[in-house]
Amino acid sequence: MDGTRRLYKRYPSSRAGHDTMNTRTLHLRSERATQRLGHAIGTFLRPPDTVLLQGELGSGKTSFARGLIRSLLYHPEDIPSPTFNLIQIYETLTGELWHIDLYRIRTSNEIDELGLIDAFSTSICVIEWPDRLGSLTPQSALTLELTSSTDNDGAREVTLSWTAERWTRPLLNIGKDAIL
Repeated sequence: MDGTRRLYKRYPSSRAGHDTMNTRTLHLRSERATQRLGHAIGTFLRPPDTVLLQGELGSGKTSFARGLIRSLLYHPEDIPSPTFNLIQIYETLTGELWHIDLYRIRTSNEIDELGLIDAFSTSICVIEWPDRLGSLTPQSALTLELTSSTDNDGAREVTLSWTAERWTRPLLNIGKDAIL
């Protein structure tokens, strides 16, 4: 075993049309492990997949997103945080990817003005601060809740949750071939 503890649970879902909420918790030892998890998940993303990144400031959302985005780029490049310009758009091996930071968004009208609703059906979307979406949240999205550990610098816990069956097989295999 690689020192990363894994848990997997299934819960009844309250979402209409979905039977099961699946969760998996990973304990990551470093920021680099968080980027490796992003890379691993990025390898199976295709438009119109959406990944929602929840967590407090400094919990590793942008580190995860950088690993994910790098896994899909034609050539390595700098991956800036979209905090100030709200959206960074990348042309990737599988199509367009939108990296969105909704921290400064206050209303659903602002989300509509960004063009995000259309992007949900045509692009891979990686969204930090997805609570701002409210009822606009895609039902089939993969959600990651990142929590920083107080015990170890850079360590964190990541809980993945999903209802769409398309996520189950790849997410249960994450970490089996690579050390996170």
